[in-house]
Amino acid sequence: MVTLLRGADICAPERLGKQDILIEGQQITFIGDLPAEAFDGLPNSTVIDAQGLTATPGFIDPHVHIAGGGGEGGYANRTPEILISDIVSAGVTTVVGCLGTDGVTRSHADLLAKARGLEAEGISTYIYTGSYQVPARTLTGAVVDDVVLIDKVIGVGEVAISDRRSFQPTVEALAELVSQSHVGGLLSGKAGITHFHVGPYSTRLAPLHRLLDEYPIAPQAIYATHITRSPELLADAVDLAAKGAIVDMTAASTTTESLKRYIDLGGDLSRLTLSSDANGSLPQFDSDGRLIGMDVAKQTTLYDQVWACADMPGMDLSQAISLVTSNTADVLGLERKGRLRAGADADILLTDDNHTIQLAFAQGREVVRNGTPQIHGTFE
Repeated sequence: MVTLLRGADICAPERLGKQDILIEGQQITFIGDLPAEAFDGLPNSTVIDAQGLTATPGFIDPHVHIAGGGGEGGYANRTPEILISDIVSAGVTTVVGCLGTDGVTRSHADLLAKARGLEAEGISTYIYTGSYQVPARTLTGAVVDDVVLIDKVIGVGEVAISDRRSFQPTVEALAELVSQSHVGGLLSGKAGITHFHVGPYSTRLAPLHRLLDEYPIAPQAIYATHITRSPELLADAVDLAAKGAIVDMTAASTTTESLKRYIDLGGDLSRLTLSSDANGSLPQFDSDGRLIGMDVAKQTTLYDQVWACADMPGMDLSQAISLVTSNTADVLGLERKGRLRAGADADILLTDDNHTIQLAFAQGREVVRNGTPQIHGTFE
């Protein structure tokens, strides 16, 4: 199939103005101005009038509990698997799945199977090996082996620090874990990152600073999330990003305030991403560590907050879109994702002035039309 998107205002994420986008199969093969006669009589071709719509890359969500998560309040608090329709309705065309707190009743075999299922249903998927705990639980017995031998494994995570639910690893143990993932990435041509869950405890990012200060760790191998828990943690994240690490904000109602503070503190926007934590549990604990409330993170929060950031005074659309496209693709080592350009995967959102997704493509396949998902899971 050949599809021509005619006259969209392209944010690739850099602003390209109104141009045409040619999709052949799963790829973008041309961006520019194509004469109408080029499509006259061409079989299996479709021309779509995209004038008045903004074209952006499909969003990349680097932190999704695709097979469910949680369990901090007992077996009845295990969150459900995510649905493909929920993912694409939020403009997300690529996800990275993770386990989280529960690496006991949740397995990497389930995580891998769920990732393959979502890909069969129409989006791109990757996973982290490991979970909160250290030593890491893996599929093969070693982090480096998982990264090298399993196609979908691009790193290890989410490894918990500064949290009561962490296994309280030593910095030396973290150094070994990060190094295994990094070397696995070198051997397999993958990102080889270590994705850190950062809790609310006062140590904040101190273990990660020590990794960079005391060990020969590549800064770009460290990827810390949940950095908006407190003003102090956010300031610490700015310092960590200045050393070359990558930091990630979990989308929430306060994302715009957090982003403004990050910018005001001199934070490097090129080293910042946004994620949803979708289908992960959102437990609330009292001062004694007792569970007092539970909620579930939603994929749509990410979509809403990206556009809220884009509407911030002084924030350019390209900057906001980069937080869920090109920045994330660079962190995860996904060369064919996160940008609208010839040779990239045809993951494309077309949105109107109200930020409604009028059309979305995942690897050239239409997955959303007029705000309604066009693909559904087998049992939806």
